[in-house]
Amino acid sequence: QVQLVESGGGLVQAGGSLRLSCVVSRSTLNYYAMGWFRQAPGKEREFVATISGSGGITRYADSVKGRCTISRDNAKNTVFLQMNSLEPEDTAVYYCASRTAVNIGTIPSLFNYWGRGTQITVSS
Repeated sequence: QVQLVESGGGLVQAGGSLRLSCVVSRSTLNYYAMGWFRQAPGKEREFVATISGSGGITRYADSVKGRCTISRDNAKNTVFLQMNSLEPEDTAVYYCASRTAVNIGTIPSLFNYWGRGTQITVSS
């Protein structure tokens, strides 16, 4: 069974930074596209960032562009999301997800495996 386990969330003041990590239990997913999504209370899950299987292609939501960087270390089965200049509007549960395809995706339905999420709370 495939497991994705996120970590790195927490409480941070506006303007601060956090680095999220997602460890994937199955190495065969190493070369598939990965993504980060978030869901705030009362809102739908939304796209944050995605990275191709090779790591050479990335895409970001407009709301985080310039403040976030997605990266991956396939040797360690891990995907990262570096978040800087955090804003209260970034408060949400952040989910890591994996496709079974190498191409990036921005729609939740394109992703086959999901983690349980990690909470980020940004105080003003």
